[in-house]
Amino acid sequence: MTLVHVFETIWETKDSVLQPIWDYLRLNHSETLRSPLFPVILTVASYFVLCVPYLVCDILGKKWPAIYRYKLQPDKLPTTAMLLHCSGVTLYNHILLVFPAAVAQWLWRPPVPLPERAPTLLELAGGVTGNLLLFDLQYFIWHFLHHKIRWLYVTFHAIHHNYSAPFALATQCLGGWELVTVGFWTTINPVLLRCHLLTTWMFMVVHVYVSVEDHCGYDFPWSTSHLIPFGVYGGPNKHDVHHQKPNTNFAPHFSHWDKLFGTHADFSYAKTQR
Repeated sequence: MTLVHVFETIWETKDSVLQPIWDYLRLNHSETLRSPLFPVILTVASYFVLCVPYLVCDILGKKWPAIYRYKLQPDKLPTTAMLLHCSGVTLYNHILLVFPAAVAQWLWRPPVPLPERAPTLLELAGGVTGNLLLFDLQYFIWHFLHHKIRWLYVTFHAIHHNYSAPFALATQCLGGWELVTVGFWTTINPVLLRCHLLTTWMFMVVHVYVSVEDHCGYDFPWSTSHLIPFGVYGGPNKHDVHHQKPNTNFAPHFSHWDKLFGTHADFSYAKTQR
């Protein structure tokens, strides 16, 4: 068997390499996985866990020069008050909005059926990518409108722009309305694309990761924007420029919508400010 055949077998076989993992989860943790609270707990836990490495970088600051040299705005480190404020807003929104909504959903929505077959790696990768692209379009339109309509900006979005130098814990420092809409798209898009539950959960975790990375304030060599070629993905540089020039770079992750509609700002702007 050639290497090409091995690759095709891994990615496209009907007997997915993920099947043993899915069987274990489905047979041993079905009640947990079927709960409407599970996606909420998964995303919230992922968010705070993924923020920790960047939080360590911010706390150590100049004491860790090997990492600090990748800081996009090295003269602007978050203060303790800023970190506590963002954590408080995030917890407040989740306690008063997200968890009550999940509990209410639990009362009227029947338990989610767990399919026997696991997705193939190709289905998993395609589903995650498709969800990210669909969300990118939705949030581009939403974000653009909330910057162009003053009432929407002042009422809902302004809190996110309290900081011109974003940092990881500022990712979900949002107005309640914004968090609800983002959560709605993140939940409904996998349904629209008819994704497997495992693909749905993987998308949610990946989406949390790239969102935190976009706001982290560091341009590491291993950032997603450097792993995806041809400037397709914006990453921390792109979103850092948005916080400095709020009428640019509205798309949350990719670059194509901003380039198409003339709202793209070159990342060199951030470098000239350093």
